[in-house]
Amino acid sequence: MTIFKAAAIQMRSGTSVERNAETFERMVREAAGNGAVYIQTPEMTGALMRDRAALKASLRDDAGDLVASAARRLAREFGVHIHVGSTAIAAGDRIANRGFLVGPDGADIATYDKIHMFDVDLDNGESWRESATYQPGGCTVVAELPFANLGMAVCYDLRFPQLFRAQALAGAEVLTTPAAFTRQTGEAHWHVLLRARAIENGAWVISAAQGGTHEDGRETYGHSLIVDPWGRVVAEADHAEPGIIYAEIDTAASAEARKKIPNLKNAREFSVEVARPEPALKAAS
Repeated sequence: MTIFKAAAIQMRSGTSVERNAETFERMVREAAGNGAVYIQTPEMTGALMRDRAALKASLRDDAGDLVASAARRLAREFGVHIHVGSTAIAAGDRIANRGFLVGPDGADIATYDKIHMFDVDLDNGESWRESATYQPGGCTVVAELPFANLGMAVCYDLRFPQLFRAQALAGAEVLTTPAAFTRQTGEAHWHVLLRARAIENGAWVISAAQGGTHEDGRETYGHSLIVDPWGRVVAEADHAEPGIIYAEIDTAASAEARKKIPNLKNAREFSVEVARPEPALKAAS
């Protein structure tokens, strides 16, 4: 049995990478000072900006990114694991929406590029085309940490349960979905999707979120959540304001949930048959 204290940092990242990196450092320091050994931040911690030219002009590579560099320094200073939910990274002529998991020695344990692109048309004219800017990843990640096996995902990935099932089958006890969910979709689906992923996989889910009205005009939902393997919300930022939530994570709860409901073991392969009725014959005239 392993028990550890996790923190999920809710932010309202703006268009300045420098200011966001300063906010990131201040909040990570607070979380570490309160005893968290795993600290997660939201999707696009480094910046949220619609202006593609400005975004590209702000980009650095893995080694030079301001947030990733600060995470390495702070993880080493406090002896903690820091999970930068994601930040924009230069990837050739495209951009990677990349998460970083950094260990207590300040070295990267794993990186994860968001696989599923948020290409949607919502009500009231809200439309997004992430594939026009970002290069999707092609590999999911499960990191074997001293206190838990942890699966990495980002935001829209949450709507693809097969990704989390693959992580659970690979041994993940903790699933993560740092996000910048829109206010519209968050109000409709955020809680139910996170609880469903926890229940389906008998796993903890930790989701740090962006919240509020950002400098570029977008609205994000906030409501960072930590959900236990039985689907119970154990910590929530019940608002869209910046802040930090904490929870004691007991990995034994994952094994207990999977013992009670062994759906990972009980799953079977199957095929799909589409049954169509035969068209009615016309009566002879």
